[in-house]
Amino acid sequence: MKYAVFTGATGGLGTLCVKELSRLANWMVFAGGTKEAELEKLGKLPNIIPVRLDVTKQESVNATLEIIKSYTNKLDAIVNFAGMTSFTSLIEGESVEAIEKLLNVNVVGTARVNRTFFDMLYQGHGRIINCSSESGWMTPQPFAGPYVLSKYAVDAYNDSLRRELIYLGIPVIKIQPGSYETNITQQVYENFDKTISNTKYYKKLLTKMKPLMMMELNQKNDSRRLVKTVIHAMESRHPKLKYRVGTGKLLAMLELLPEGGVDVVYKLIFGKQGHL
Repeated sequence: MKYAVFTGATGGLGTLCVKELSRLANWMVFAGGTKEAELEKLGKLPNIIPVRLDVTKQESVNATLEIIKSYTNKLDAIVNFAGMTSFTSLIEGESVEAIEKLLNVNVVGTARVNRTFFDMLYQGHGRIINCSSESGWMTPQPFAGPYVLSKYAVDAYNDSLRRELIYLGIPVIKIQPGSYETNITQQVYENFDKTISNTKYYKKLLTKMKPLMMMELNQKNDSRRLVKTVIHAMESRHPKLKYRVGTGKLLAMLELLPEGGVDVVYKLIFGKQGHL
C-alpha cells in the first residue's frame, strides 16, 4: 500500500483528484481540507482518510502529522493543491492584504506542509508534487498581481527545492494547470465584480476587459486530463519536472511577444485611462 497526503482536497480540482485516487486499490490518501461537509463526503470513499487541515496553521499541520503516524511510518507522496486566487488592483482596495493572504496559503502553506511531512516522505523514498499555475510561468496579467506573484513564488520554491532534494533522491514535480470550471473560478468572478464596483481608476477599462476575461475563464478544459496528469506524476517511475495542462490559448499567444509587445497589446485593446 502507498500513502499520500493531499492538501486542498475539499476544493475543486483537488476533490476530483482525490475521488479518482479512491478508485485505486494501491493508494491510501490522507485528504486534507477545511470544508467539513466535503470532508464528510470524502470519508465515505474507499481508501480515503479525511483530515481537517489548514495549511496556514502549524498546529493544524502537526495534528495531521500525528493522525498519519497512527496509520503508517512513511509517505510515498505529498501533493500540494491547497490554494487561493484573487482579482484586484495592486494600487486600490485591500491589495496588500490580498498579497499577504495568498502568499500565506499558496507559498508558505506549501512550504510548511513539505517541511512538516518531509521525514516521513524520506522514509518512504517518496516524491513531492506542487500545484502551481499557468500564471506561474506566463507573462503577468493586470489585476491578477497577488495571484501571479504567489504562483511565480511557488514555481521558484519548487525549482529550488527540486535542486536541493536531487542530492537525497527525492523527485519534486510541479503541475501548472490552466483555467478549469471550479469554485475558484467563481471566486474570480466575485472578486471582479467587487473590484469594478469599488475602483476609482479602472471602471472603464474593467468594463472592456470583462468579456475577454470571461472567455478565458470559461474555457471548457477537460478536468479528467488534469486528474490523470496528477496521478501519472504520483506513479510514474520517471516523472517529468513539470506538467502544463489546459493552458489558455489567448494567454499562450501573448507568450510569443516580447515584454514590451505585450504592453502594447494591452494598451491597444483597452486604451489609456488618463487622469481623472
